[in-house]
Amino acid sequence: MFALKKMNKISLHHTSGRWRFGIFLTLLTVLMWGLEPIALTLTLKAVDVYTLSWFRFLICFGLLAIYLGARQQLPQIKTLQANHWKLLAIAIISLSINYVCFLKGLALTSPANGEMFIQLAPVLMGLGALFFFKERYNLRQWLGLGLLTLGFSLFFHDKLQNIAIASSQYLLGSALVVVSAAAWAVYALAQKQLLEKLSSSSILMMIYGVCAVIFSFFANPQSILELSPFYLLLLIFCVFDTLIAYGAFSEALNHLEASKVGAVLPLSPIITLTVTWVLSLVAPNLMEPEHISILGVLGGGLVVAGSMAIALGQKN
Repeated sequence: MFALKKMNKISLHHTSGRWRFGIFLTLLTVLMWGLEPIALTLTLKAVDVYTLSWFRFLICFGLLAIYLGARQQLPQIKTLQANHWKLLAIAIISLSINYVCFLKGLALTSPANGEMFIQLAPVLMGLGALFFFKERYNLRQWLGLGLLTLGFSLFFHDKLQNIAIASSQYLLGSALVVVSAAAWAVYALAQKQLLEKLSSSSILMMIYGVCAVIFSFFANPQSILELSPFYLLLLIFCVFDTLIAYGAFSEALNHLEASKVGAVLPLSPIITLTVTWVLSLVAPNLMEPEHISILGVLGGGLVVAGSMAIALGQKN
């Protein structure tokens, strides 16, 4: 965080002003991250945490390297200064912690529970943006934040009750997702400042490459070759989900304030719970249903209203 505090001495990143495009990219991120915990939970039945993370990082790095190389847009690392390297190191370490803790948390709990606690990530990112990037909420946005908070309280009321009496394994999984959320917020803030020097694709390519090397020491590539076609397709989906989600998120930060991006991301649990419900009907052996009360439905509506109020509260 020391490197982030030094940003007052250098030029801060400013958005492009294309806020409508930024909202579209943020909603695409919401969709992909809503599907992600379901796909990851199913894939973890056949692949361990470290191999899954290594494979996602490796393929995403390779695809981005080919794309940027073809466009002659590979990152010019010689132009990076000391503070950029510090921010890049913070982003790499934070994202590695985020991946491992989130996957281990999912393995110990459920997709809905993981998606609930990971919502601390955009909240922390938004609060960090208010402090580090001097962003501001107007009255409508603060009211939206209040609606969003109330909505989550209602939406996850039953879940919170279950967690209060859950086993130690379930509580440990929840705690790991909270750590994952905090690590992700640090990564997001570091990456936003790096956008002042590098493109979002270049940043992600460098992060993916270093993380792939780190996780290669713990991965078991042989297990991927032994996967059934179903789990192999799930693994491939997880890779492209990562590529699309983080690409859209990184580019969204170019066009929309980080605090507003963080306000829309909490919509992803609605995607998770909806798809979980559909899967529980179509393939009950794969996914157990998530039971939602009337209060939960009301809370979901408040989450949507609050998120959009924050994202759209600032006039262009």
